[in-house]
Amino acid sequence: MTAPAPARRTPWQRLRAAVSDASSFRGCVIDANDGIIATASLLQGFAGAGASDRLLLFAATAAMIAGGLSAGGAKWAEEAAQREAEQRLAAEERAELEADLHGEITELAAHWESKGLTPETALAVAEQLTAHDALAAQLESEYGIDELMAAAAPVWSGISAAIAFMIGAAIPLLITWLAPVQIEDTVIVIAVIVSLTLTSVIAAKAGHLTVWRVLVRSLTVGIGTMAVSYLAGLVLF
Repeated sequence: MTAPAPARRTPWQRLRAAVSDASSFRGCVIDANDGIIATASLLQGFAGAGASDRLLLFAATAAMIAGGLSAGGAKWAEEAAQREAEQRLAAEERAELEADLHGEITELAAHWESKGLTPETALAVAEQLTAHDALAAQLESEYGIDELMAAAAPVWSGISAAIAFMIGAAIPLLITWLAPVQIEDTVIVIAVIVSLTLTSVIAAKAGHLTVWRVLVRSLTVGIGTMAVSYLAGLVLF
């Protein structure tokens, strides 16, 4: 006997769940940081090479679009592969349950017994969990899978990653568009530092991490990448 299938969530419910989930939210912040750093570093490299303002605008726009699509595609592929692995494991467990239900209950009871329950309690728990949702009980105990990934989840993850990257990339792009040429490079660097500081604090709070450590890592990567890109532009072109 299995529990009834949960109702499908609406797009708005999925969005709210992604925002409220600390891991998903932190992933979006990281993707936004990637967009900030990648686009700003590309601009610094072109600036070091003496590129015109028009070329910088083109480069920033191309970086935002291509980078967003690349980040979204990579995330989609990663999540799709994970879902396929979960589905394969679920199919194997279904077959094992159909072939030897008693053996699977015994195996599940052994799992709970290893967690500290008495043999009698472990067997009772295994039987109750199996009666509620046999497949879910096996997947959780053997593979740590609390819930099978929904079919649309990889697509949503890819879209979220692409949007987050593009939002981050839009910061240096807008500065390139709006700031006077004379102070453009300086404003981009300042904006990147401010943006990375804000996103680092948000990510640290969401993940219950030490703020200053996250901040130092983000600023080191961001400023270091921009500096190397600028020097490469000066030296190579």
